[in-house]
Amino acid sequence: MAFTATFGGAEETKAKPKYKTFKVDLWATDLNPTEIGIMKQTQHEAASDQFTKDMEIFGQIKDGRERTGILAYRKEMWKTGEGMKRRLVLKLFSEGMHWRGTAELLMGRSLQLSIGAKGTPVPSYSVNISRHNQIIQLERSAQKWPLFPEKFSFFIDTTKGPRFYRLRRNVIGIGADYSLYDDRGRKIGKLDHRIINLGGSWIVKVDAAESYAKLEAVLQMFCALLKFNGAARRHVAKEVEQLHLGRAVRQLDTQERNLYLNPRRRR
Repeated sequence: MAFTATFGGAEETKAKPKYKTFKVDLWATDLNPTEIGIMKQTQHEAASDQFTKDMEIFGQIKDGRERTGILAYRKEMWKTGEGMKRRLVLKLFSEGMHWRGTAELLMGRSLQLSIGAKGTPVPSYSVNISRHNQIIQLERSAQKWPLFPEKFSFFIDTTKGPRFYRLRRNVIGIGADYSLYDDRGRKIGKLDHRIINLGGSWIVKVDAAESYAKLEAVLQMFCALLKFNGAARRHVAKEVEQLHLGRAVRQLDTQERNLYLNPRRRR
């Protein structure tokens, strides 16, 4: 008589989690195939009113071999701006040059948080995503000591309520690698920095069950912001010092001031 023996304690094979993967590829120079040609700038401006005359394209988003997005920033404002009016304004466009999102350095908010942190530079960014009513606040944590990893946080208001996130720079790693955590402390994604690319390149992987378009847009712009991360911190630190010395020109950029306006004010 034949029989089959079953041994207890055998571990079931766990299915590997599926990831949403894309690449943020930044260029080291201003010469790139998206801008080469006399008429390119005019064509980009015609395609989107968000693409202004002072914008410089510096990167792209790739899904496999397909390019799905283009990154640009307001070069003159960042390179030649002074004091509190010097701001980083970065924009994300589709391959067809339709506006998808904007991330901009808020000097007023950054200085407020930095003064509250007794001089530790705390850059704060305002993130505006196409077809999303919320202005997302992406901010560096003031809880930062030497040799401790850098952290950023933000939240996205969804149809199922607000979802909170934390980005933490990896302690061990050659490049600027970050891990993405949800509000339950679960690691749901990673930003793998490839240092071979001189301009900067990140392979982003997010748990497919946790990924959605607005989160992906924030992560794409965050990777692009990392190209300017050190310079932004130094700029904020310098302006805090100027305030302390009484030498600061206390004047915000007009577009930034509009972001602070009371929506319930009398019109």
